[in-house]
Amino acid sequence: MNSKLMKVISFLLCLVCAFSVSAAAAEEKTADFPVTVNAKSAILVDASSGQVLAAMNEHERLYPASVTKIMTLLLAMESIDSGNLNLNDTVVTSPTAAAKGGSQIWLKEGETMTVDELLRAIAIYSANDACEALGEHIAGSEEALVAMLNNRAAELGMKNTHFDNCTGLDDTSDTHLTTAYDIALMSVELLKHDLIRKYTTVWMDSLRDGATQLVNTNKLIRFYDGATGLKTGTTSKAGCCVSASAERNGTHLVAVIMGSPTSDDRFGAAKALLNWGFLNYETVTPVPDASLITDVTVIGGYKSSFRPAVKPPQSLLLKKGSADKIEQSVQIATDVQAPVAAGERVGTLMLKLDGETVAECPIISSEEIKKLDFFEVLRRFLSSFASLTKDKV
Repeated sequence: MNSKLMKVISFLLCLVCAFSVSAAAAEEKTADFPVTVNAKSAILVDASSGQVLAAMNEHERLYPASVTKIMTLLLAMESIDSGNLNLNDTVVTSPTAAAKGGSQIWLKEGETMTVDELLRAIAIYSANDACEALGEHIAGSEEALVAMLNNRAAELGMKNTHFDNCTGLDDTSDTHLTTAYDIALMSVELLKHDLIRKYTTVWMDSLRDGATQLVNTNKLIRFYDGATGLKTGTTSKAGCCVSASAERNGTHLVAVIMGSPTSDDRFGAAKALLNWGFLNYETVTPVPDASLITDVTVIGGYKSSFRPAVKPPQSLLLKKGSADKIEQSVQIATDVQAPVAAGERVGTLMLKLDGETVAECPIISSEEIKKLDFFEVLRRFLSSFASLTKDKV
């Protein structure tokens, strides 16, 4: 066998080995992931608590494309809640906003739209010019907007995120990066604002008296039962991404998919992950065991004791079938010193599942109990004395 052929064979063997190692590494990374997804990273979280249910390469920094717009939508919702922004406010399109490329509603410099119209354009159609216009209106300028985006990301604990803009356009950027985990954080925060569903659940709409048609870029809104949003994104660098949220039977989940090669891949991955979540988890509200609650003695109060109340626990996302396994225990003060305020904490109800605490509920005073004063002590003494005297007579 000649040397050239030997070199070719050796090269091919090296390729096979490299591929095998790469495939093994990839298999190891996804071994604990419950569904098969064609994506670079993915995560499933509970929208109510942020609890991570499944994750794959969730901290890998990747380009998010238009999923970035979730942060501008969050800033808008928070500005509305604080009273600094109104849905009927008029926004004037800046030259910067009008010049935005990619997905757009073709805003012209100086053109005006309401905050409501811009929110529809962003959430439904993923319009870059609308996002820039609204963001600048909130922050004051493009530079101030980028600073707000990054500051809010830092506040949310998005440690691996840096935004260069509000749109996700990355043609000239190598630093506009985030992770599936960080996207989940801002998605959960956005879903705390019920108003956002007015926009993210709409399949079709229009602007400019019907002249501009809006069709949701998130196909799950039309085809997935219980879909509540949230945002898609696609660029050549990012691939196809989506933060997909859905709610069924009181359980609200968010699936983030990043770096899928095709749009069908990202939606297929999101559906598979959401389906797995709804199949395996449920939202329950445990009922406190009243038999565990005992009276608390009051020292020096108008009443000598009271029966405390338990603040009901919040709903919990649990694996299906595990709710009956929750164990309850209490820690309650045997006595307290007057005065006692209504709602004052006197103990804790602990809920445990498989030895792990899943919730703690405050045990509180159900009423106000005032401290005895001199005249009340004297009145009680005289009343008791009179009663003893009467008995002797």
